This record gives sequence, structure tokens and C-alpha cells, in this order.
Amino acid sequence: MGFSTLIDIIGSSIIGGMLLLMLININDTATEQSYVYAGELTVQEALVEVVTLIEHDFRKIGYCDDWTKIPDPAKSILTADSTSISFLTDLNDNGVVDTLRYSLSDTSALTHTPNPRDRYLFRVANSDSAIGVNLGITQFDLEYYDALGNVIPFPVAQPSEIFTMRISVTVENIAAYDENYSNAFWRQIRLAARNLRNR
Repeated sequence: MGFSTLIDIIGSSIIGGMLLLMLININDTATEQSYVYAGELTVQEALVEVVTLIEHDFRKIGYCDDWTKIPDPAKSILTADSTSISFLTDLNDNGVVDTLRYSLSDTSALTHTPNPRDRYLFRVANSDSAIGVNLGITQFDLEYYDALGNVIPFPVAQPSEIFTMRISVTVENIAAYDENYSNAFWRQIRLAARNLRNR
């Protein structure tokens, strides 16, 4: 009777251990899924926020409430590169010409976040100090086209030739579960500010 009791105890310990491992695995999976879903939601919200701001600002390139202050919209783009652009616009619709600059930092600017690829996106109005937005942006690429639809090579020597542009943005989690970063990508193909066409 003692031997069968010992076998029952060993058997129940093995079954109990297997059940405990299954519960730990289920808990780990549930935790991972929770992080993944929350991360994907955060990424989508960050992308919407960035895209809304970019589309609003870029569609106003060359716009001023007092049109006489930017008589030649073709000269409203001041500098243009693959990850930066500066242009003239009227941010507050008050007839005052503002200079707006977008640029992307390198990855070393955000060493305090777990994601090794995220960067600051700078949006600088006039002579304000540069304040970076950290929304998990890993890509902010610009490509420019002339009036005939030809790609303008870098460096852009004559920004006045820019007629349309392509904007690409990728956002990833700032931190992720087990280094599996969720991401979301957006591309605006051939964005054209209405005022650039007034030539």
C-alpha cells in the first residue's frame, strides 16, 4: 500500500507540474498579446497624429492669408533634402509669413528608449528652438518631383523646381515586449500644395 501511494504522489506531482507549466505559458501568452495589442494601438494613434500634422502643414506650403506677401509661390520652398524641408507658410492664418522646418534626427538622439531605430521629428517654426517629437518615428523620407513628374535628385539645388513630393513615414513602438516592435507605415504619393501650382 505504501508503494502505490508513492506512485500516486509522484504521478499527481508530475500532472500538477504540467498544469502549472501550462498556466505559466498561458499567462505569458496573454501578457504578450496584451502588450502587442496595446503597442499596435499606440503605433496607430501616433501615426495618425503625425500624418494629420504633416498633411495640414505641407498642404499650406506657399500659403499666406495676405497673398501679396508670397507673390511667387514657386519660391516658397527654401531648402529640401531627403529627411528635411523648410518652407514659407502662414501658420496662424493672420497674414504673417512664417518659416516652417521639418527634419529628422539620427538614432543617437534617442538613446534612452529601448527601440534602437526611433528618432526625433523636429518641427520648428520661425526662430523657435528645436523641440523634438518622440512618437516612435523611424522613417521620415521625402522625394521631390518637377512639373513633368521627374524625380529631382539630391541635393536639391533649385527648390523652386519642386512641383509635387512623396512623403513616407514609419512609426514603431518606443518599447516592445521581447523586442518585437509593432510598426505602421504611411505614404503620401505626389502630395501637391495648391499654392505651388500657382505659377
